Amino acid sequence: MGNLMTFAEAVNDALKVAMHHDQKVLLYGLGVDDPKRIFGTTNELVETFGNDRVFDMPTSENAMTGVAIGAALQGYKSVMVHQRLDFFLLAMDQLVNNAAKWHYMFNGQDCVPITIRLILGRGWGQGPTHSQTLQSWFAHIPGLKVVMPTTPSDAKGLLLASIFDPNPVVFLEHRWLHNTKGEVEEGFYTKELGKSKLLSEGDSATIVSMSYLSIEALHAMDVLEKEGIHCDLIDLRSISPLDRDSIAKSIKKTGRLLVLDNAQSNCSVASEIISYVSTHFFNDLKCAPVKLAAPDYPLPTSFGLTESFYTRSFDIVNTVFGFFNLPPQSATPHSFPHDVPGDWFTGPF
Repeated sequence: MGNLMTFAEAVNDALKVAMHHDQKVLLYGLGVDDPKRIFGTTNELVETFGNDRVFDMPTSENAMTGVAIGAALQGYKSVMVHQRLDFFLLAMDQLVNNAAKWHYMFNGQDCVPITIRLILGRGWGQGPTHSQTLQSWFAHIPGLKVVMPTTPSDAKGLLLASIFDPNPVVFLEHRWLHNTKGEVEEGFYTKELGKSKLLSEGDSATIVSMSYLSIEALHAMDVLEKEGIHCDLIDLRSISPLDRDSIAKSIKKTGRLLVLDNAQSNCSVASEIISYVSTHFFNDLKCAPVKLAAPDYPLPTSFGLTESFYTRSFDIVNTVFGFFNLPPQSATPHSFPHDVPGDWFTGPF
């Protein structure tokens, strides 16, 4: 048994544990010491470890990533934090051409242990340039690991694994998960990168999901099980490496596949999974695989235009119903706006 924590508190705990464990762990980024402390994930860190190890950085993302690479080559482990994934796009040159390739180009003689925390997700009119979800882009780069935790326990264990991994890791946090709660183990522990987690078990269909969409899928499970439909729900946790073995094992059992992806559909992680299953397990499939992903255009800023943009639990239910020729259900109206995760939510974004 552990302690009940929010996702944000679990991230904060992982950072504290890592910095106590190794004096060469550094934390920096825009807002790590501001009043909101990046959704609370960096609370009390500068007070505990001092300005030499926890500090704000200039708005020079590419340059500061270069600093992290240089520090890594001297034995330091940097955790860089960006309050939005979009801000980090200015550092793609350093990430792709230096950090990701260093271990390969120097024949394994040097490593670049950098963890880059990027916050993504929708809400409150953030529009095209503040809500992008680009895990497939990062996963395309050899030498990068890409992690997307869903639960507080996984957030802590996977973040610690990322920090102490010898090579660069992109750690993606959906902002709607920061207030979710769960049991979190005490002390130092890691969870293996590249291993998925089975959140629900059944033989009717396989649902592969990631990050916040795994929460929507769990809500869908409640409806599906009332109809006698029991599904394997695989929470990927890591996008790269991808746990293909767990997906293959499930497909051989169920023969039906639905993949959920909170990024755009074209060239998505969902597309890669469907390609893999269709290529290697075509004879095990009972019907065509389906993916639910965002439309292939930028997220609108308008409250009205975003209402149908994202996958919700009833979309998952109706897609699985389609596997069994069941009539679709109407969406259950929410008592709260569609651009917040619940009526309890008060921010920040």
